[in-house]
Amino acid sequence: MEPSNPLGDVEITDPQAMRALAHPVRLAILDLLRRNGPATATQLAPEVGATPTVTSWHLRHLASFGLVRDAEPGPDRRQRRWEMVGRGFRFSAPVDDEAGASAAHVLSREMFLRYADLPNRWITEVEPRLEPQWRRLGGLSNTRVHLTADEAETIENAIQQVLAPYVTRDADDRPEHTRPVRLMRYILPEEHGE
Repeated sequence: MEPSNPLGDVEITDPQAMRALAHPVRLAILDLLRRNGPATATQLAPEVGATPTVTSWHLRHLASFGLVRDAEPGPDRRQRRWEMVGRGFRFSAPVDDEAGASAAHVLSREMFLRYADLPNRWITEVEPRLEPQWRRLGGLSNTRVHLTADEAETIENAIQQVLAPYVTRDADDRPEHTRPVRLMRYILPEEHGE
């Protein structure tokens, strides 16, 4: 699978790939590769809570679905280094495919569980150490709007277009004083009602 959207994310449409990704170690591997760049199974293992052998097995499994690939060799050419294929990944529940919808639900659930505590960790561990200008920019908004499905899709596409130049720029093109910023977007349609 190759990236096919403005943010350079890998589009996952195969239910089998969604189910394969819905594993805490595999999600942790992708997080680390996205954050830190190419790494070996041995380097990733302590961070993902698995042995190097198990981590290597998960990397090969991710590679079989096109989510990671061999990176350029590092200083020790005997060690296999891995990198993400895209800048991230995305998936959606197919409307007319029960197996696909079920797989997307499993992956969504695992991701919600994985990241559920992230805002709490940020507010208690990171935010107190930030400079005032960065502290002011952090936080969340909680906006409720009434939309059609087409309008919600239009908003998501517009957000991607705004983010794309920042997400896809090369490290050499970043201005001084940049830092990693995680932008989390939850789109949570509610049940009918006011």
